Amino acid sequence: MDKDKEIIRHLTELRKRLIVVILWFLAAMAAGLYMSRSILLYIKHSPPAADVEWNVFSLTDGMFIYMKCAFLFAVLCTLPVAFYHVWSFVKPGLTEEEARGTAVYIPISFVLFVAGLAFSYYIVFPMMVDFMKNVNVSIGATERYGIDRYFSFLFNVIFPMGIAFEMPVAVIFLTRLGLLTPARLKMTRKYAYLGLAVVGACISPPDFVSHLSVTVPLILLFELSVIVAGWYYRRMQAAAAL
Repeated sequence: MDKDKEIIRHLTELRKRLIVVILWFLAAMAAGLYMSRSILLYIKHSPPAADVEWNVFSLTDGMFIYMKCAFLFAVLCTLPVAFYHVWSFVKPGLTEEEARGTAVYIPISFVLFVAGLAFSYYIVFPMMVDFMKNVNVSIGATERYGIDRYFSFLFNVIFPMGIAFEMPVAVIFLTRLGLLTPARLKMTRKYAYLGLAVVGACISPPDFVSHLSVTVPLILLFELSVIVAGWYYRRMQAAAAL
């Protein structure tokens, strides 16, 4: 009976937290609808979009991009709130030290995600656009870009990089669970380098300089993850020895 009450209490708390996150998302979506025009104009008048003529090929293209921009703005604004409520929900099952240790994941995860978006938008995406435009010119094609395809291409580039920048947090979290150790990370380093090189090749133009400009930051992130995971693992062992 007590177990059933405990389950109901947890489900009730989960529902309340979900409602808060959904309401926050809807408020952020409303703000996004107001901000979308300014965001889209900023993108339009900054490189590389400043050199690209946008076209619409159906009456709904502009509206869909407007709504998509508002949705993505809402997702970005909701992420830290969602992270906080996930942490708050599991907090009762953690010790005081674990709660303090995991609380820092929330701002770090958000900052790393935004850093990944910024890096891909200001560095990776312009290189890709220049490369694609040069290919089109080399074959004598007339450039006429649809706004829907342009933004689909943009989002397909920046969001994978934003997720890739979450690598340090993911590695530390898996180290905390005991699924990863510094020794295991060092053993898999060459395979990780190969995997990151493949990821870099998939989200960068196929020229050597562009490939390096994407792959090197990913490798540096991995090495940073190894260093931080090693420090955290030694700290865990020292605490367990007390």
